[in-house]
Amino acid sequence: MTGKAHLTLVALLATGVAAVWTTAAIGADGPSARAALHDVSGRKVGELSVRPEGGASRVSVRVSGIPKGVHGFHLHTTGVCDPKAVDPSTGAVTPFFTAGGHFDLAQASHGEHSGDLPPLLVGADGTGTASFVTDRFRLRQLMDQDGSAVIVHALPDNFAHIPPRYAPNGPDEATKKTGDAGGRIACGVIR
Repeated sequence: MTGKAHLTLVALLATGVAAVWTTAAIGADGPSARAALHDVSGRKVGELSVRPEGGASRVSVRVSGIPKGVHGFHLHTTGVCDPKAVDPSTGAVTPFFTAGGHFDLAQASHGEHSGDLPPLLVGADGTGTASFVTDRFRLRQLMDQDGSAVIVHALPDNFAHIPPRYAPNGPDEATKKTGDAGGRIACGVIR
């Protein structure tokens, strides 16, 4: 192959790759966002995408290397995932504390936060996938000045739905805030 023909072929391939990338990033309903999820050791354990779909948002996630079971799965207010973060109120290392609290446009109680997502079910092999549409937020709302993050929690989320027979005075404040989903085991900045 001559040098000129080789350069032309490389240029055509590069253009095709760029076109495929642009199509994936823009999509039919507009731009999309992605997050690479990492555990506290920095190992990549998954990916998340958010894209507009018919006036709502399609969220898709795929994880691997996560402990089996049901996990709380939420969007958080700040796009910072520091695995060595320190909670200033306790002075303790609290992985991904820098991601802030649950993303919430309406100042609601837990279970009704804009960023409260369906539980993430992980199989015995450590993998899980989910895809759903929500009208609780739009992509542009996640991309504010300090960004946002996605968190996978260690435990199931009870969504603050505790029957009165278990809590006659209703759920406690910790449950109303987080759903008792436990520590943050994976985090990804939404970009």
